[in-house]
Amino acid sequence: MKDYKSVYLPTITFISAMGGLLFGYDWVVVGGAKPFYELFFDIANSPAMQGWVMGSAILGCILGVMVSGSLSDKYGRKPLMYTAAVIFIVAAVGTGIVNNLSIFIAFRILGGIGVGIASNLSPMYIAEVAPAEQRGKYVSLNQLTIVIGILSAQLINWLIADPVTAGEDILSSWNGQMGWRWMFWAGGVPAVVFFFLLFLIPESPRWLGSKNRFEKSNKIFTRIGGTEYAEKQIDVLKATNAKNTEKINYKMLLEGNMPKVLLIGIVIAAFQQWCGINVIFNYAQEIFSAAGYGVSDILFNIVITGVINVIFTIVGMYTVDKLGRRSLLLFGAVGLACIYAVLGACYYFQISGIAVLILVLMGIACYAMTLAPVTWVVISEIFPTRIRGMAMAVATFSLWTACFILTYTFPLLNSGLGAYGTFWLYGIICVLGYLFIKSQLPETKGISLEEIEEKLQKK
Repeated sequence: MKDYKSVYLPTITFISAMGGLLFGYDWVVVGGAKPFYELFFDIANSPAMQGWVMGSAILGCILGVMVSGSLSDKYGRKPLMYTAAVIFIVAAVGTGIVNNLSIFIAFRILGGIGVGIASNLSPMYIAEVAPAEQRGKYVSLNQLTIVIGILSAQLINWLIADPVTAGEDILSSWNGQMGWRWMFWAGGVPAVVFFFLLFLIPESPRWLGSKNRFEKSNKIFTRIGGTEYAEKQIDVLKATNAKNTEKINYKMLLEGNMPKVLLIGIVIAAFQQWCGINVIFNYAQEIFSAAGYGVSDILFNIVITGVINVIFTIVGMYTVDKLGRRSLLLFGAVGLACIYAVLGACYYFQISGIAVLILVLMGIACYAMTLAPVTWVVISEIFPTRIRGMAMAVATFSLWTACFILTYTFPLLNSGLGAYGTFWLYGIICVLGYLFIKSQLPETKGISLEEIEEKLQKK
């Protein structure tokens, strides 16, 4: 294995992965602000409106994904990352300023557009700059920054919120009037940092190569792995371009074996959401309240879940290139199914407190080292370079559509089936996900993107 000692590769992958940090922060900050803005906007007793406010950002994600795929294939990966950074800044400021629910939702949708662009572009960019034998680790760095963003939001929510005393009128308190605003505003700081750091990274060398701009592509590959490495990558790109002379369009997604490859990406992306773990981040208040915890304890428990999330994401980063993508996804599906079975039983038999917290932490740990990072690795590497932007946009569209359905339906499922029935339903979905992955997904660790393309087109 070649030893890539240059700090250049870690630097550019970390900067691009900051899109994931903003994604994670924006995604979870709303959970900590939720008990306060719901009272402020008078929707605390409306499950449907609660679901709409939470789900509105996901509609923005879907819009962001829809525009980012074709635009990134046409104009490059870097301009779209700049766009995401600006959107994050505007959304962070705007969400905290407003006093009108409709405008609040509009800014949540805008922030979601930034999340959609970042979730599509950051892992794609990293997959295109990272060497084959280290691609899993580097793409997983995007997931690490996502969970760092999640933990940052959880910590900031906990630190900003004043302790809630018994009998206190939360609506008229500092939390109810200003605290939730500062939670959103804080997200503007890393967005500004991300915008300026983007000046330090190059365009994707594989995208440049796909446009026959080999001189620029060669310089970037040389900085990553040296002259010999660069020459090899350029030769592979030239050979790939020679085979693919057709003008890029969406019809290419339906040619040859692409529909089957696309289906794998779509299902795995949707499964990452429908496995259900993300409701713990978005609806932690309801989940821990049902387990007998008060508001202050809930905010602290949310921080604990964030710490576990970071720790086990790091575990996943260092196992994905050793154990492989397929085996980790299978382990995650089985593990979550078992945990949900027990967690549902706890709610059914009204077992509360520490037992529920431990099971929730086990679920997060299992997800963080398997489905969370590995899904992004798989959907960033299974599609051909020339149409990777479009194809990955379709898979990411599937992910965020599934996420919207998950987020919007949880209050309704929780009300109709109870917490136990809801988690048992997620367990059944995990079993179905296991069966699909076992039958359809080949192993892709340790081989180049071009070799993966050839392997899947023949499968």
